[in-house]
Amino acid sequence: MIAEDCPLEDVRRIFGNDRFATEACGCEVIEASQGHAVCAFDIRPTHLNAQGRVMGGAIFTLADFSLAIACNIGENPTVSVSNSIEFLSATRGSRLIATCDADKSGRSLGFYAVEVRDNLGTLVARMTATCFRRA
Repeated sequence: MIAEDCPLEDVRRIFGNDRFATEACGCEVIEASQGHAVCAFDIRPTHLNAQGRVMGGAIFTLADFSLAIACNIGENPTVSVSNSIEFLSATRGSRLIATCDADKSGRSLGFYAVEVRDNLGTLVARMTATCFRRA
């Protein structure tokens, strides 16, 4: 369990072990608390698809990374069991920011919503997730 009052630097160190998100995608933790997380990455050429737009998988990775943080702080170890993402708009800016908040956080299940925006405020994607807490 990651303590509810875990300092941000410790959260960054712990979730730095999510190497695909942090190393391959460049995700960074901006805010972290129980039921809430904000993560971001600067858009790089490796994030782009053949059409020159940010690949859906990169957007999903950022959303999933913020979810992992929000649902694991102050809770038993938690994994997502169902995710649904809608891609709403092309990215216009140079940075993506995902904000995850708990809709309901129960003893064994948690329900979360994630919004992904670019640095210009464009709503790029919305994800909902159901998570399971391991005892």
